[in-house]
Amino acid sequence: MKIIVFNGSPKKDKSDTMHITRAFIEGMNENCENKVHIIDVIDRHIEYCTGCFSCMRNGGNCVHSDDMRAILEEILESDLLIFSYPLYCYGMPAPLKALMDRTLPLSNMAMQKVGDRYEHVGQADFSHLGYVMICGCGFPNSRQNFEPAVAQFKLMFPNNHTVITVPESPMFNAPEAAVVTVPRLDLVKKAGRQYAETKTIDSELLSEIESPMIPEEQYAEIVNSGTK
Repeated sequence: MKIIVFNGSPKKDKSDTMHITRAFIEGMNENCENKVHIIDVIDRHIEYCTGCFSCMRNGGNCVHSDDMRAILEEILESDLLIFSYPLYCYGMPAPLKALMDRTLPLSNMAMQKVGDRYEHVGQADFSHLGYVMICGCGFPNSRQNFEPAVAQFKLMFPNNHTVITVPESPMFNAPEAAVVTVPRLDLVKKAGRQYAETKTIDSELLSEIESPMIPEEQYAEIVNSGTK
């Protein structure tokens, strides 16, 4: 399987969320060998979409000449896209949002009704693609934090999507937290194995992964003690 990981964190390989993503991929690789390409989005030259719609009218040709042309070609040659990013203002970091906006050339101006909503008709066949969102946040709770990002991801990729959201993710970069982070990453590896086998993750396993690693009040107290 050919996999692209879009690392949306400006911290690149030091990203809290990438600890989770690497564990997921490790689990997938235990099932079968995969070709994985990690793209640190912050390092790519990606201009902002101007909304001119030239790409949607002219066979996908964007007015910008930057790294997105090669990225779009690689997307179409891949089997799985993993979007790994920390929660910024209840959404994705700006560099990754710029990349997502520039996927517009994959669609054209024509619309079609799918279920109870309208979608742009694709300029290529994406039915083979799977989409995984892995998102971490610095708050101790999942509720009232991830919902906007999850809703956006599911609207962008209504088919073949899987979402993993993990609170307290800065703990993955804290060696002293290994007593709770290592078992959690083992669960993520298990999820990767499951996904490689079935393209799904058991809901009970997801709930375990997405639960706080330590009590919410304890986590908040630890974080607040470091701000004084």
